[in-house]
Amino acid sequence: MKASWVPVLLGIICAVLVLAVLHFADAVIAPVAAALFIIAIVWPLQKRLQTRLPQLLALAIVVLLVLLIFIVFASVVAWGFGRIGRSLIAETPRLQGLYELATAWLETHGIAVAGLWAEHFNMRWIVAAIQGLSARLNTMISFWIVVLVYVLLALLEVGPLARKIPSIISSDAARVLVVGGERTATKLRRYVMIRAIMSVATGSLVYVFALALGLQLAAEWGVIAFTLNFIPFVGPFIATLLPTFYALAQFESLYSALFVFACLNLIQFAIGSYVEPRVAGNALALSPFLVLFSVFLWMFLWGLFGAFIGVPIAITLLTFCAQAPATKWVAQLLGAPDDEVEDVESVLWNERE
Repeated sequence: MKASWVPVLLGIICAVLVLAVLHFADAVIAPVAAALFIIAIVWPLQKRLQTRLPQLLALAIVVLLVLLIFIVFASVVAWGFGRIGRSLIAETPRLQGLYELATAWLETHGIAVAGLWAEHFNMRWIVAAIQGLSARLNTMISFWIVVLVYVLLALLEVGPLARKIPSIISSDAARVLVVGGERTATKLRRYVMIRAIMSVATGSLVYVFALALGLQLAAEWGVIAFTLNFIPFVGPFIATLLPTFYALAQFESLYSALFVFACLNLIQFAIGSYVEPRVAGNALALSPFLVLFSVFLWMFLWGLFGAFIGVPIAITLLTFCAQAPATKWVAQLLGAPDDEVEDVESVLWNERE
């Protein structure tokens, strides 16, 4: 074996080991990742309040605000998915009958794979999947309690830790950490704001479309589209698939269901591929391959939460890569704009000036 291959093999082995640790230690690491994500979002508010109020009082206000947002969001999600789940359960016999008719029609046209699907797939499987998703949402309560505890404790340490970093590690590494951390927090706040605005727009358009078409549970479909839009690729696909099945049961027409599916995908495509990139600009530009890979990788490692936080993790890694000369090419290759990968020394010099 050539010596030049040794670092490559060692790198692959280390990457596999790191992914294995992230997967099997998800109960410990995932809440920390969620807490760091939230801290990056709320720290400016905490810092501003601390200049006018005692630190503990400012901390209590921030934590209560985060808790209120969690409760409102969880309540909306539980209401939307609960209503849709109960309605789909009630429509299961009709959906199963329509599915069997579609299977028979496909078989008469020579599509033999439909028979294979019929043995292993039915509408009850979809209902069970929705029920399982609802059950998982309920079990995430304990997860977010742990996250809030981490947030509560870590917000007290952000300021002191930033002051300790230069004295603990080398000056170059400290500069990368400090500048990278600040830029990462700024990008994550912008990412959340843009994603929230686009989710509201998507949910509103889905609601208007369902209402105009006469599709039942229009508000619930809008809520589901709003919620799932926070998960790139996977979320919008599920948000279009569920109303399609319901339209098939309500209108009892394959063409109506296909029309609903096409229109919902058009809404998702227009907002996700046309409006959102223009609103976000180059600061959050990522390779589509990296976005898709991040979503599926972290969903495999951490489940539903991983699918949500995969893109923020990719943004974080690329931002830190952009600060070091040795890894700057990674950020440039995978989507960071040129003005985000300037040398750290010049950045710090400008900030000091």
